[in-house]
Amino acid sequence: MGVSKRPDGVITRGTTGINRLRRSDRWLVHRPQVADALLDAADPLVVDLGYGARPDTTFELAGRLRTVRPDLRVVGLEIDPDRVVDGRDGVSFARGGFELAGLRPVLVRAFNVLRQYPEEAVAGAWAKVQSGLAPGGLFVDGTCDELGRRCAWVLLDEHHPLTLTLAWDPFDVERPGDVAERLPKALIHRNVPGEGVHDLLVAADRAWATAAQHAPFGPRVRWRAALDLLRAQGIPVEVSRRRLRDCVLTVPWSVVAPTP
Repeated sequence: MGVSKRPDGVITRGTTGINRLRRSDRWLVHRPQVADALLDAADPLVVDLGYGARPDTTFELAGRLRTVRPDLRVVGLEIDPDRVVDGRDGVSFARGGFELAGLRPVLVRAFNVLRQYPEEAVAGAWAKVQSGLAPGGLFVDGTCDELGRRCAWVLLDEHHPLTLTLAWDPFDVERPGDVAERLPKALIHRNVPGEGVHDLLVAADRAWATAAQHAPFGPRVRWRAALDLLRAQGIPVEVSRRRLRDCVLTVPWSVVAPTP
């Protein structure tokens, strides 16, 4: 498989859990850009980078993405050799880090990996993964809480970050700003006045408060009303064409890109 002898990265805690990444998985399955990348790929290879102490979420990712491309291959990579397990069900595992063990995947997912690195390491790690993508490939760098109820992730292509998405359990979060504690490492220290991500979260909280009249109909209905308010303010939040079980906020990266 061309596994690198010297993986790029450091061993992290490896905390994981069954169904922890279900919200990002659902988003990936229904993301047209992801579907197009998988369907157009001559070799539909997906890498789950840093799956942790147990590979449950790697198998879950494979099962969900195969609803889009049934013949895709999934490889889980871990920098800790003691976490590399035997493969099964069309999913294999190997030692590797940001260099992707020499593979050229069309999609890479790295969740709760860079959160344990210093902020200044993010740009280099992103560039390393992006350089290893197959043409037209995509990279998801995300963070979530222990139960996967509060999540945030950045979608990148070979050259640039594209979008930021926040997703949360409608019945677990009192206001959108509560998801700030799970922002990806590239943004978590930028949640201060004068930064785009801070402005976005403030606007989302205000819209949520203004939409309180919809609360009797449930948090999902209230959030849809809040999204309408954000769009009316000129914030380019994405509109979902399907009814969502999660509360989701996706914006172009330009909205939240850190100031130099």
